[in-house]
Amino acid sequence: MKIIFAGTPEFAAAALQALLDARMNAQLDVIQVLTQPDRPAGRGLQLQPSAIKQLALKHQLPVFQPKTLRDETVQAQLRALDADVMVVAAYGLILPQAVLDMPRHGCLNIHASLLPRWRGAAPIHRAIEAGDAETGITIMQMDAGLDTGAMLLTQSLPIAADDTTATLHDNLAPLGGRLMVQALQQLQAGILRATPQPEAGVTYAHKILKEEATLDWTQSAEVLARRIRAFNPFPGATGQMHDTTIKLWQAHVVQQSGTPGTVLQADAQGIVVACGTQALRLETLQRPGGKKLPAANFLQGLPVPVGAQFT
Repeated sequence: MKIIFAGTPEFAAAALQALLDARMNAQLDVIQVLTQPDRPAGRGLQLQPSAIKQLALKHQLPVFQPKTLRDETVQAQLRALDADVMVVAAYGLILPQAVLDMPRHGCLNIHASLLPRWRGAAPIHRAIEAGDAETGITIMQMDAGLDTGAMLLTQSLPIAADDTTATLHDNLAPLGGRLMVQALQQLQAGILRATPQPEAGVTYAHKILKEEATLDWTQSAEVLARRIRAFNPFPGATGQMHDTTIKLWQAHVVQQSGTPGTVLQADAQGIVVACGTQALRLETLQRPGGKKLPAANFLQGLPVPVGAQFT
């Protein structure tokens, strides 16, 4: 089976690795890798290859980095590959209908939610933020809509009470790879079946904006604790104290109360801040330009008195 693989970040790299690991037994042949153009990153803003490009080059796979798939020359190059299927995982570019129709069996997508819940760009973040008890992977037949295609395979995964977007991502990524290999094997055997998504239960996981990072202390401690976990590692939840923006990486709900935003306690166990209901114990924090630190070490560099106010 001739496969075009389209993806960009680490989530996609786990899937590509799964296909490479299975290629001998499952007769999966990745003939082309698509990934986004190199982007500037780091302090020097040097161009950096995507995780997919690095993995593809390591395995001597051909890499193609078009800026758009709407270009007719790009489409002609892809059409000439005569692929059986395109596997898509967090690619980041829109696939026009001409590309969706190009492979013999169309384009199969790895989506990090149990569709139709959390269609869109940030399904892992939004599932944690909403307090969902579980999420999972859906292998989907792509169409022109936003994650609206028929479901091919699904597998659920519980969301632990301390899961962050980072930890949940690391559990979902290999699951997506394994499920895609299974889907391709079923496709080869002629037993892969598509199920239309139900109309009930549709929600959208809108892209995470940096402006969402600032916590509103009038909200409940439960809501804010989930947001801190959801925004770890990006964009990082923040609290403002005087002129200092402090990133908040780990916190737990405690049974205390007070005026929202007020520091009720500050010691080695954490900085307790009153919320709309209950309070949060901030346990891992970061000053601008500093490192992530446990509360005890953070307070040595920036003392926070009881009664101080987060805004």
